[in-house]
This record gives sequence, C-alpha cells and structure tokens, in this order.
Amino acid sequence: MTQRDETRGRLGFGALIAVAVLALDQASKYWVLHGLDLPERGMVRLLPVLNFTLVWNRGVTFGLLNGLGAWARPALIVVAIAVVAGLGLWLTRAESWRVAGALGAIAGGALGNVLDRLRFGAVVDFIHAHIGSVSWYVFNVADAAIVIGVGLLLLDGIAAPARGESARGEKG
Repeated sequence: MTQRDETRGRLGFGALIAVAVLALDQASKYWVLHGLDLPERGMVRLLPVLNFTLVWNRGVTFGLLNGLGAWARPALIVVAIAVVAGLGLWLTRAESWRVAGALGAIAGGALGNVLDRLRFGAVVDFIHAHIGSVSWYVFNVADAAIVIGVGLLLLDGIAAPARGESARGEKG
C-alpha cells in the first residue's frame, strides 16, 4: 500500500466516523424527542445514576455562554462550522488512524450540534449522569463523541514522545 493510499484510507476512516457519529447523534435526539416523547415526560429514570432529562442548551458545551443574547446562536454556528472545516483540513494530514478517528468523532459531534442549532435554535441535551445529589451536566451523543475525540488526541500527543515522534507524528 502506498503512502497516498494510506492517507486516503485514514481520510475515509475519519469521514466514516464523522458520518456515524452524526447519524447516531441525530437518531438518538429524534428518538428522545418523538419516540420517548421526553418533552412531555420531562425526565425518565434509567438507572440509579442515569436519567434522560431534556435540556435545551442555548450555550456551548456544558451550557457555557448560555444567555449571551440574540447574536450568540449565529456566532456559535459560524464558529462550529469553522472548527469543522479546520478539523477536515487536519484530517487530510492525519498521521495515524487514531488521530483520524478522533478528528472524525469531534467533527461529527460538532456537526450534530450545529444541526440542532439550525433546526431548533438550541442543542438537544438529554443524558444526565449523577450520583445522589452530585450531578454531571446534561449532555448528548455528540458531546460524548467530542470529549472522546479530544481525549484520544491528548493521549496521542502524550504518547508521541514515547514512540520517538514529535506531536506531528514525525520521527525525531
């Protein structure tokens, strides 16, 4: 397999991960809104530590920047699209399958949340993990994919020196 074929393979893998995350995110949100009817039910207890609780997030991850006014929604959409474009460019240069998959997960998650903002004016969050009164932010599949993707990129960056590479994947 040539270097060019390998690069194309990683690009295709990252794109496949992005599409899969986007599809899973949008399907889960559709089911929560229309199948489970969470807007009517409000909350569904799944486990002692996990509920489905509907939250319309008008801010960014974990509700940050929530309530910044009318300009926030279009600004967040533009920033997210710019980030996805940057991730796409990075994906064309990904030096490993792990990085390609991580970039695809982040891009797919970002696109899922952008679609929500375009359709609803807010992101549909519904996964609520908690232990007793200690509660985590309510999130969705897209958010989880973004966090996992960022975590994989961090691990890859930490592991690169141990493999004798620079953070860009070059042998040192």
